[in-house]
Amino acid sequence: MFKRSCGILMPVSALPSKHGIGTMGEAAYRFVDFLHNAGQSWWQILPVGPTSYGDSPYQSFSTFAGNPYFIDLDLLVEDGLLTREEADSADGEVSDERVEYGKIYDTRFKILKAATDRGWLRDSEKTLEFMRENSGWLPDYALFMALKRHFGMRPWTEWEDEDIRLRSPEAVEKYTELLSDDIRLFVYIQYLFFRQWGELRKYAASRGIGIIGDLPIYVAMDSADVWAEPRFFQLDEENIPTAVAGVPPDYFSEDGQLWGNPLYRWDAMKADGYGWWIRRVDGARRLYDAVRIDHFRGLESYWSVPYGETTAKNGQWVKGPGIDFVRVITSWFGDMRFIAEDLGYLTPEVKQLLEESGLPGMKVLEFAFDAREPSNYLPHTYPRHCVCYTGTHDNAPAAAWEYDASAEDVEYCRKYLGIKEDDSIAHAMIRAGLASVADLFVAQMQDYLELGSGARMNTPGIPGGNWQWRVSASALNASLAADIRELSALYGRLPDPVPGEVDDADKGETAE
Repeated sequence: MFKRSCGILMPVSALPSKHGIGTMGEAAYRFVDFLHNAGQSWWQILPVGPTSYGDSPYQSFSTFAGNPYFIDLDLLVEDGLLTREEADSADGEVSDERVEYGKIYDTRFKILKAATDRGWLRDSEKTLEFMRENSGWLPDYALFMALKRHFGMRPWTEWEDEDIRLRSPEAVEKYTELLSDDIRLFVYIQYLFFRQWGELRKYAASRGIGIIGDLPIYVAMDSADVWAEPRFFQLDEENIPTAVAGVPPDYFSEDGQLWGNPLYRWDAMKADGYGWWIRRVDGARRLYDAVRIDHFRGLESYWSVPYGETTAKNGQWVKGPGIDFVRVITSWFGDMRFIAEDLGYLTPEVKQLLEESGLPGMKVLEFAFDAREPSNYLPHTYPRHCVCYTGTHDNAPAAAWEYDASAEDVEYCRKYLGIKEDDSIAHAMIRAGLASVADLFVAQMQDYLELGSGARMNTPGIPGGNWQWRVSASALNASLAADIRELSALYGRLPDPVPGEVDDADKGETAE
């Protein structure tokens, strides 16, 4: 499914864009150039949906919508939708080093409303076409977000009006008329997002860069997805969850991880021909060239925690939809590349599901060096049909792993990789991944930069302080791109040249 190649994991939010957070503007285009010059074939990102609780991209208000924060304000100035003063008003006290979501939330929607007021009539034909193309989710999402504003941004389960909470047709009609201005705002914001994303993706393709997206296995309880179609989730007659998702105690947490997402009614989904999932994956196909299926083991069996528990300890394993579901999705989207995130507690049944699916699984180098017992994450055990990572967004950067791991594991790592006392573990892991037989190797951007724990993207089980890291523009320079390209060439991972293309390195261009 993947040729021998390599890529870099770099969230959109972490790009060195102006106005406090990474966007789909100039910094994104320059990062695509950086990847091209570095001999990469893939840009892997985190989910790009609108974030909700804890600012996590895995807790989104919609599985279909795009994040309003990623809309580039400078591009809106060029398009005549904002003045320079309006765009620059987003800066305020925001940092260039960390994403400060609270400050961005306080200003961004006012600015996007100004763009909507100017563009709604001007772009009416294009907006109507966009609405027709996305009629399966956009009306519900726009109404949902307008209702959240109306009810003080509280979760939909806490809205005072039970009729709209339970979506009676009369209430939907009433609020659609009452909140028409806000509905228009959220429709136009999505039009802007998908317009900018489409241009960026087209540019990436022209530079030989594919985008790997992430499809969270679950959706947030406080989402348009659950509110609009509660019949597909394990909810009671008042639409309150009966059980929620999580994982049992593991490497990351002795209490397990209580995600809190509603669980699926897989029997209802199967009876519907998995139509909800087909629509969902089709939405992902509009955004990405390949998709990582998050928490793949949950398709074999999932950890079900009774609603109201404060930890994930008291859950139980329940059988998931298994190969029947996987075959429906992979056959329906036969031209789509999938990666199975087969991490966690892997039983023989999970391993069998992965084998029957035919999908490449994941190998994480930071999990490889357990001095107590042999690990199938060690590079000499890999099959070709897999994707090797230094670490994921849930891991510390490789340079910080050395200080988090036990002394025995670090010593084993140094011995296995032949690392001398003063050599970099991060660099050695990258070389090991590139040298492995895995068809695809992906490193976090932080690992190429040899950044420490302050650059960690997420610490599972910790509710605050995550998803904030940003790269500095000066770090993504031509020298680093050349070094990465040299390593990628050494281990046979450069993409095939595009006929007639002159490489930027040969033209003397930089990635700065």
